[in-house]
Amino acid sequence: MASQNLEKRRLGRLRNYVIEQALARFDADYPDFSPEPIVVSICAYEEEGNIGAVLEALPETVHGQDYTVLVVVDGGEDKTAEIARSFSQVKVIEFPANLGHGVALQVTYRYCIEHAVKYVVTLDADGQNDPGEIPDVLEPLLEDRADFVVASRRLGQDRTSDPIRKAGVIFFSFIMNRMTGATLTDTSTGYRALRVSMLADVIDRLTQEQYQTAELLITCLKRGWRSGEVPTVWHPRQSGTTKKGANWLFGLRYFMVVFGTWWRER
Repeated sequence: MASQNLEKRRLGRLRNYVIEQALARFDADYPDFSPEPIVVSICAYEEEGNIGAVLEALPETVHGQDYTVLVVVDGGEDKTAEIARSFSQVKVIEFPANLGHGVALQVTYRYCIEHAVKYVVTLDADGQNDPGEIPDVLEPLLEDRADFVVASRRLGQDRTSDPIRKAGVIFFSFIMNRMTGATLTDTSTGYRALRVSMLADVIDRLTQEQYQTAELLITCLKRGWRSGEVPTVWHPRQSGTTKKGANWLFGLRYFMVVFGTWWRER
């Protein structure tokens, strides 16, 4: 037990060091920068074949408002960060080592909380989400109809071809709705809009380094925040392969996060 605790503390210190180095470089790269009330965040790990097309497709404004584009590069050995920095409107936080998608999201959330951002939209860097839908995803928050909005491929279209993943979306939505009393059709999507005051309420409860979608949604719903969803078109990955691993392993790990979070928040 003592050796396990020592290893946990060691890994925690290393993670904090990587984050501190990334934020120090961010401050040096963008001195005196202040984000807009709306932030669009894209967390990316080795997505050099996709990130450029995603950034090119971003809308000029969201409901007539300017917004900040924040790309969090979760380590890697390719040119994802270089490509993102080539876009003048994009601000980049680059981890010098890979920490996991959940950690990259937590850094995004804390940055938005600390800088008084009102809303944050997250989407994937692999081209499966259409950036042109950002105004639709954000609209229920702007109209104060929800605090957490997910873009549902079941309400819209899922153009991918993996039947197991599609069945998993249905299965996990059923399980999580039974656990929380929600009526969402897609609880596994990373395309979502979040009220930052909600994130401030839950951020210290988030622990997952990878499968954070379920943890975040269950935690927010259990603490009384309002959910909503809008239809989306889910596209096949433009290039490369998924970082989530084999279907059976992804499903097992995701189920463990779902059950573990529900047990913690019940």
